[in-house]
Amino acid sequence: MGSERYIQKLNSFPTPFYFYDMELLRRTLDVVTSEAGKYGFSVHYAVKANFNGRILAEVNKYGLGTDCVSGGEVKRSIECGIPASKIVFAGVAKSDEEIRYSLEKEIFSFNSESRDELEVINRIAGEMGKKATIALRINPDVDPKTHKNISTGKAENKFGISYTEIEEVIDELPYLKNIDIIGIHFHIGSQIRDLSVFEKLCERVNTLQDWFIGKGFDLKHINVGGGLGINYDDPQGEPIPDFKAYFKIFSDNLKLKEGQTLHFELGRAIVGQCGELITRVLYTKINGEGTKIVLVDAGMTDLIRPALYQAKHRIKNLTSESTRTENYMVAGPICESTDVFTKSVELPETFRNDLLTMESAGAYGRCMSMGYNLRDLPKEYFSNEL
Repeated sequence: MGSERYIQKLNSFPTPFYFYDMELLRRTLDVVTSEAGKYGFSVHYAVKANFNGRILAEVNKYGLGTDCVSGGEVKRSIECGIPASKIVFAGVAKSDEEIRYSLEKEIFSFNSESRDELEVINRIAGEMGKKATIALRINPDVDPKTHKNISTGKAENKFGISYTEIEEVIDELPYLKNIDIIGIHFHIGSQIRDLSVFEKLCERVNTLQDWFIGKGFDLKHINVGGGLGINYDDPQGEPIPDFKAYFKIFSDNLKLKEGQTLHFELGRAIVGQCGELITRVLYTKINGEGTKIVLVDAGMTDLIRPALYQAKHRIKNLTSESTRTENYMVAGPICESTDVFTKSVELPETFRNDLLTMESAGAYGRCMSMGYNLRDLPKEYFSNEL
């Protein structure tokens, strides 16, 4: 990806660090805004994927709003210039303090996840003399066909209001005078590559929308979340996801009512491919089973996805000049058996001080890093600043 154009410069930086190809990010945002714009769709960038201020500033230039899952993300969005009128606050358990801050800033909408939360928002809004705009997050029980740890829309998941208790929630709404239900919200999971899943979601949304309208609700907007995946196996072959097909599915299958707006919350699909984790080889060794191991200075503290989700990131040697290849395990320095990026990858013959890159790390990479083992957090560099 982008790092190969800057090898000499990157080789001079202390490792590990994240590198972002800002040209690729802009091309991706160009496609997102163009394809969504064909249908008048509104896109909110999911801040949890990558909350770096430079990333958010670029998102703001393209007119996207943000989808936030914490008060900190709401605050970061506002600090980076995102208008409060374009900020959606999701999140399964919002604190009173987060709710007050968001009401004070007059954000676009709370995506409310439970009956209890609706009551709390109503109480706080009343104390502040405000009226909170709410989209009810419904758990539609749709299988996203992705990893179980990033599935959020099945009946067994903790997210959203269960379709089995919607009736009870609806019965209480007339007593909640300080909230205004303006829409319904769905999010079924992340890293979804089978686009037929979104067709199923559209069918469920159509059914639930008709049910709400039958109950007398005027739904001004529908929020279908995000979840569109990226190609971790071949990032160079598919640096930008198929946004054209993605948005067309919703245009063809979702039955919007006159005047309704359709909202999306895309994160990984926007920033995933523009980021890489750059690391240096510290040592090589062979274990008792004869496996050749490359030990690098990046660890699961810097990129936790392989340990947490068994995720795979394509690994390349940026500096080896060897024409001979070997099969390696690539592991880090953390004192945990799970600190392994891959158990098997074909690389050019690799030695101490070689520079490796782990591609497709722009989403859920640096933002999930931590200081376990008292390690420093990795720095971040940007192609337009080199």
